[in-house]
Amino acid sequence: MTQQGDSNWWDKLYDESAPDTAPAVSGDTLDDHFAAATRATKGPPDPSPGQVLASTPPGPPAPPAPPAPPAPAEVTDGRAPWESRAAGPRTFPSPPPPVPPPVETPTVHVPLPPPPGAAPDASERGAEPEPDADLTVEVSVPRPRTGFVGSRPPTYEPEPTALPVARPGELGELVPDTVLDGARYGACTVRAASVRGDSARYRGEPRRDALLTARFGHDETALVLVAVAAGSRAAEDAHLAAADACRWIAEAVCRSHARLSEDIRTGRRGDLKSGLHRLTDRTYGKLRARAADRGLAADEYTATLRCLLVPADPACRTRVFFGIGGGGLFRLRDGAWQDIEPLLPEPAAVTGAPVVGFGSPPPSPPAEAVASETEEGDRLTMDLGITTAPAPLVEEPVPPPAEPFRFRASVARPGDTLLLASPGLAEPMRGEPELARELAARWADAEAPGLAAFLADTQLRVTGYADDRTGVGVWEA
Repeated sequence: MTQQGDSNWWDKLYDESAPDTAPAVSGDTLDDHFAAATRATKGPPDPSPGQVLASTPPGPPAPPAPPAPPAPAEVTDGRAPWESRAAGPRTFPSPPPPVPPPVETPTVHVPLPPPPGAAPDASERGAEPEPDADLTVEVSVPRPRTGFVGSRPPTYEPEPTALPVARPGELGELVPDTVLDGARYGACTVRAASVRGDSARYRGEPRRDALLTARFGHDETALVLVAVAAGSRAAEDAHLAAADACRWIAEAVCRSHARLSEDIRTGRRGDLKSGLHRLTDRTYGKLRARAADRGLAADEYTATLRCLLVPADPACRTRVFFGIGGGGLFRLRDGAWQDIEPLLPEPAAVTGAPVVGFGSPPPSPPAEAVASETEEGDRLTMDLGITTAPAPLVEEPVPPPAEPFRFRASVARPGDTLLLASPGLAEPMRGEPELARELAARWADAEAPGLAAFLADTQLRVTGYADDRTGVGVWEA
């Protein structure tokens, strides 16, 4: 092998200072294979500006990016971007509307009977039922029913139409269209409702019935009073007289509730009757005094009054009724209504002196008596025969009410339902047998209805009976 020219060839091939004649385009090196594999898995790397990969031929230049929109001016005065900066109303962000909670519809599961010719189910075969064998349907529970009874609907609409007239200075005398109340004490549940009659609703007259429920005392000695009063239909201030009668009898019972509760639980019937008679007469004496203050006759400012006393002691089932005037007292026992209204004595059988009313002075003792007692048990001083000047005003004894006092004390049985009714409810109960049958069917269960259901029951309308209705029901557990 000749040595001539060898050094020059070797030097030219491996001399690092000599520039390359052309870029390598073989693409068969290890670096080229690694770069190809990387591009296949991750895509081509983003070249830096002004740099082009050696293995990728240069392409056309990319179009310039569109200019970014200018940032909106910062709003510092609470206005929306589209609103003018001039003075005027501003827009405030409102909270999102609340999402109403889902309404749960009560359902009743009713098993569907098998189709004709089907194989007996698991219960008939004596085996365990299959998980998907019980087919049910959803049946909505109906709302409390009102409606009417009888051959045809009443003339008036079933809902209130006109409100009573309000006058300046007399807004405290307004009464609502409906009053609803209830309680549970001892072994009984009480439901009470008073509703304006269809006729008064149509004519815009106030409700003349009044209802008051109250509890006096605590624990087992407590006493529950329910008072129902009905004003005269022809009197203009009938609703005021009825409210006064309920309030004054409640005040009188409140002052004597401890003694009354003791008499009821111990069965002192005679003491109860005489005591409640005296409290009722005092209430009517105050009504007559109020009528005189208003420049009215006694019969123009009066009301019927019917009350019920229920002890809170669960061991005592004595229920005491007392009052004056019309209405009704009914008892539902074994699915049938009983009219237990106390019978009034014949006028010829009523004897005795008039009962001293509220505010009257006690009767003077005879001149020869040295000491005596009043009707309330107060001792009178000795009469020494000294003459005294006549009083400037001699007050005559207040006459008794036009109607006699009514009283009844009865022992309730488990499952009984007692109904105390004003004249507007008592009259259709006695005059329309279908109403009594419908209420007996609705109240056949031992459990008392809810307040809404009881209100719907008392509003069952009957043609020809459009007066106010007030009813108090007592369910015995």
